[in-house]
Amino acid sequence: MRALLLAALLAICPAVAMAIEEPAYEVVQHLDGIEVRQYAPYVVAQVTIAASADEAGSQAFPILAGYIFGKNKGARSLEMTAPVTQTPAPMKMAMTAPVTQVPVPDGYVVQFVLPRGITLATAPQPLDPRVQLREEPARRVAVIRYTGFWSQANYDEHLAKLQATLRAAGLRWSGEPTYSRYDPPITPWFLRRNEIWLTLDP
Repeated sequence: MRALLLAALLAICPAVAMAIEEPAYEVVQHLDGIEVRQYAPYVVAQVTIAASADEAGSQAFPILAGYIFGKNKGARSLEMTAPVTQTPAPMKMAMTAPVTQVPVPDGYVVQFVLPRGITLATAPQPLDPRVQLREEPARRVAVIRYTGFWSQANYDEHLAKLQATLRAAGLRWSGEPTYSRYDPPITPWFLRRNEIWLTLDP
């Protein structure tokens, strides 16, 4: 019965069954359900959205989709890849009373990964000034994978497990965690691939 249900879902949601290109990486270590991956450099299109964690992705998607579907110099269309990543933007300082400066969140940076083989030199230039191109450097990333819809509780639970596993292994990380989505919104919750990434120190 379950196999029949899965077949029916894949029939109405073909994107679930398709293999979507991802950045090149090698798994170098397994730690109690955690993967340590070595990523090669790759190029992204990104936009910074001043919104909450649960709204940033939906606000960023049409902006970035416009770029890859032809809103660029040359009207060039690019293949959709995975994942779509979301990382807290660099903190900004705000004044409080009494007069002190405190860091406050400044939204989220949402990225589309560009297809392999595209470099900063060959990527089409965005027409929308909100879209920025950058190269993510080669790096080691610790990753926890889980299913389900977005929720802050689900995210917090798996981030805590990832951090605890790294501490137990004596591994250090830096920077903000990255939330990575791999599936379209129509994908059933139990088939969704979500990941949280932490960049490990050299």
